[in-house]
Amino acid sequence: MLHLEAITKRFGTFVANDNISLNVAAGSIHALLGENGAGKTTLMNILCGLYKPDSGKIYLQNKPIQIPSPSAAIELGIGMIHQHFMLVPQLSVTENIILGNDFSFCLNLRSKQQEIAALSQAYGLEVDPSAKVGDLPVGTQQRVEILKVLYRKAQLLILDEPTAVLTPSEIKSLFKILRQLKAEGHTIIFITHKLDEVMSLCDDVTVLRRGQVISTTATPDITAQKLAELMVGRAVTLQLNKSQPAAGKVVLNVENLNVNDDRGFTAVQNLSFQLCAGEILGVAGVDGNGQRELADAVAGLRTVTAGKIQLCGEDVTQVPTQRWRKKFKVGYIPEDRQKMGLVLGFSIAKNLILKTFNRLPFCRNFFLQQDAIQNHATASIQNFDIRVSHPDVKAGQLSGGNQQKIVLARELAGEPVLIVAMQPTRGLDVGATEAVQQRLLAERDRGAAILYISTELEEVMAMSDRLAVIYEGEFVEILDAATATVEQVGFLMAGGQLQQAC
Repeated sequence: MLHLEAITKRFGTFVANDNISLNVAAGSIHALLGENGAGKTTLMNILCGLYKPDSGKIYLQNKPIQIPSPSAAIELGIGMIHQHFMLVPQLSVTENIILGNDFSFCLNLRSKQQEIAALSQAYGLEVDPSAKVGDLPVGTQQRVEILKVLYRKAQLLILDEPTAVLTPSEIKSLFKILRQLKAEGHTIIFITHKLDEVMSLCDDVTVLRRGQVISTTATPDITAQKLAELMVGRAVTLQLNKSQPAAGKVVLNVENLNVNDDRGFTAVQNLSFQLCAGEILGVAGVDGNGQRELADAVAGLRTVTAGKIQLCGEDVTQVPTQRWRKKFKVGYIPEDRQKMGLVLGFSIAKNLILKTFNRLPFCRNFFLQQDAIQNHATASIQNFDIRVSHPDVKAGQLSGGNQQKIVLARELAGEPVLIVAMQPTRGLDVGATEAVQQRLLAERDRGAAILYISTELEEVMAMSDRLAVIYEGEFVEILDAATATVEQVGFLMAGGQLQQAC
């Protein structure tokens, strides 16, 4: 189906793709695996016409082709579903799917809705064609993205980190859809960091490291452990080992907390818990059950409608955030590093001082101290293994893993007493995930109290000392993470009661 020959792509002096050759068999699911920054997305952006290679050749069905633009890629039957969806939230499903494709002065929207409905039923991608995209859950929005490329008659589908924001049930549904597409003759390139997904879904896997092809093999002929080692170039511990907790004094005390979502509806209700120094309290739940609102409220970013939040014994519920954050250092790792964690147009150095730019040593007499800022950035780049050539590189030019390391370096600076980690490993490769987890475990051993929120059930269970299960804005149970089972927690996540689960 696809043959790439010696593809090279540079950005200045940085070589993103270095002489890459790759074959993808027709009617197969081919995994593209590698660390953040290995060159996977750059290579696929070349295929979908967003970038032009500096050198190399592309063959589609044994014919040499040029892909000068995204529209040319569409005409060739190539469609890409990006990690960050390319949808207009204010438009309907149908409007998003036909956007930029159907040019007519007399658009029959009802006819198009019927066409989209038939297409969605044919591929098992159930979605309301008239629904507003902004009102749909993430899993359904992804279905819209897949329908969009199928509507354009794509035969080669490229999926970039398609499960990064999906729940386990949504992932299972997606895999069923992809297997059906494969059975009907579509070819799929599947970019992921999750080794278990590669082993269970894909026929073949190509590993990239630092812009080069390291290995291509059939998945039955390799193990997950070997793939991890090929990705990062060293031995990787897939099993998380952590010391026994040494919980100290109560750092965070939450009593009968109520918080509204952005629409004004109650998202967190009557929620109470305590979190001690040197302890990780994990929060497990299906996305959309109040996790974001809880994290924002604890970090002082969202108004509390009722209840109380105490930090180190002091009530901070109604205290202006800037005032209590000067007294208590709190680190907040948001769920979306691009929208909430970073200013993508700022340099790495500037992103690292976003919370402290007006204080010494970075500011003196209202003037930024460039030497101090650069020295701080250089030290952070080394300490957190941020792979970049210079501190003045813009954050938006980095891979997801390196972007997350910038957030970590900033939020963990100054030894915070409390760390709120919201989906801290979302979209990260095994090496970056290991680095993030080890950093947080080191903070826990130092004595920080950590609220660890994740929809990755096995991960949050492995990281936690105690595990709270959230459902419709309430903690239905708080369990000992060492004795809790996946089946038990999964049952509670769906709203079950512990007595029934036992």
